[in-house]
Amino acid sequence: MSDAAQPTAAEVRAAAEAVKTALDRHLAAVERRSGEDDPAVYEAFNELAAAAEEYDELLYDRYDEVTPFEIPGSDSGVLPPYQGPEEANALSVLIRRDYAVAEPQRLLAQAQRVAALDSDQAVDESSAAAAAGSSVHAALGVLFGEFEPDEIASRHKEFGLEEGDSTLWVTAADEPAEPGEWLDTPFDQADPHRVVCRFDVSAVFDDDRDDDGLDIDPDVAAALEELEDGEDRDDADDADDTDDAADVVDVDDDRSPLDADR
Repeated sequence: MSDAAQPTAAEVRAAAEAVKTALDRHLAAVERRSGEDDPAVYEAFNELAAAAEEYDELLYDRYDEVTPFEIPGSDSGVLPPYQGPEEANALSVLIRRDYAVAEPQRLLAQAQRVAALDSDQAVDESSAAAAAGSSVHAALGVLFGEFEPDEIASRHKEFGLEEGDSTLWVTAADEPAEPGEWLDTPFDQADPHRVVCRFDVSAVFDDDRDDDGLDIDPDVAAALEELEDGEDRDDADDADDTDDAADVVDVDDDRSPLDADR
């Protein structure tokens, strides 16, 4: 960073004062906590995290020094308090999957094969395969243009890819978006406060975390649990009915169930 762009000593001092103020507000919010998911505590936490990050950056830019603070971000897996519509009229499904290009030659070969199969003429087949195998970027364009993302996820090893983290967010919207409305900036509206449910897959999760990193709104979780309880009761009733039927049949092997009560 050039000297002209460096923050002043006063700016660093002001950032330090902002951290002190945010600390006081966070402690006050914690002391007044109204419940486990008190939005005031969450808001104060975010303000403290932002102030600490700002101070850390300015301190480094001005003095080439760092702080000992490490503020956990949204990747902690905890959803913030839901602030979307009570009844969602529209949904957006946001998906991210990370891959490492583990075997570039396999990736290039698969892209060449796909390009050759899609070509109508022999000359075009040769040139298309060569273009597809010219670089990793070209190969990725061919494969992701040919296959759906879910198919690539299930066949990633065939394409020389190695799975990394993945996440799926289901977010609520007030109204459906107009056609083409968000295509220029498709990821700018990823608001964690509107997430109805979220599913994460990562190697960092502890073994005792349920559902491969499932993070879900408490109301949705309660509804799912109630539904599962109802299904379990139905299964138990069906099992009882089956046992009763078996008892009736076993009264006499020579008689049909219709004759068992006679």
